[in-house]
Amino acid sequence: MEKKRIAFIGTGVMGASIVKHLLAADHEVVLFTRTKSKADPLVKEGAKWASTVQEAVTGADVVFTMVGLPQDVEEVYYGPEGVFSAGEEGQVLVDMTTSSPSLAKRIEKDAQERGMAAIDAPVSGGDVGARNGTLSIMCGGKLQAFEEMLPILSLFGKQIIYQGEPGAGQHTKMANQIAIATNMIGVCEAISYAQQAGLDPEVALTSITSGAAGSWSLSNLGPRMLQGDFEPGFYVKHFLKDMDIALKEAESMNLDLPGLQMARDMYNELIGQGYGEKGTQVLFKRYEGQQ
Repeated sequence: MEKKRIAFIGTGVMGASIVKHLLAADHEVVLFTRTKSKADPLVKEGAKWASTVQEAVTGADVVFTMVGLPQDVEEVYYGPEGVFSAGEEGQVLVDMTTSSPSLAKRIEKDAQERGMAAIDAPVSGGDVGARNGTLSIMCGGKLQAFEEMLPILSLFGKQIIYQGEPGAGQHTKMANQIAIATNMIGVCEAISYAQQAGLDPEVALTSITSGAAGSWSLSNLGPRMLQGDFEPGFYVKHFLKDMDIALKEAESMNLDLPGLQMARDMYNELIGQGYGEKGTQVLFKRYEGQQ
């Protein structure tokens, strides 16, 4: 694979692991994140630090962005020292933030007008998938740009699928989050039921994870619930943001999603209780008091 100069904006729970895969493949990686201390371990492993987005993007072949909220994406791309302020013809922009489909379409259009290419490429798989290089990556944009990025995406993704036009990756991620939202309720209630029935919940999990009820959340987050480990593989605050985007998109399509609305209300309660910085599996706390 041809070695690239890669700008990477945002090194959170998943971004940091992705950068390690890029470094392991001998790509030159220039980092920017709002909190420099989060990038320090990556700098020690060979990444370079930039003091602004503009500095990171200048001279890059590829620009990855993975930040928190749609407004953060907008600021990173359209701010006075953002991606487009320093962008150069021929660069490929890859936004892996879970964001709004309409913003993804706008970024792609504006990139094209500047002689650049852009794809929306949100991911699923949490901290475990990022660390193991097994993320599911859902891509929207021009097919040529997707094919150009595929060798790099393959460094940290296992299931990498082209979904279609700009914004299609974000729409697919919304479908993913909708499936997770109600599944998380089911996981919590299944474990609570097993405990209340006097079962050894770990033994029960062994049975149900291998049957028709099996899911990523059950296999990976169920054990964390039992261990009282609520540290983030994916933040509650970000999951709530995703559900809000999905509900807004569904409303625009005249689609009623009562299961998603219920999950959204439950997670909003967790935000009110101060659990926004915890992982999505902290939903289990809602059931602990009944046992």
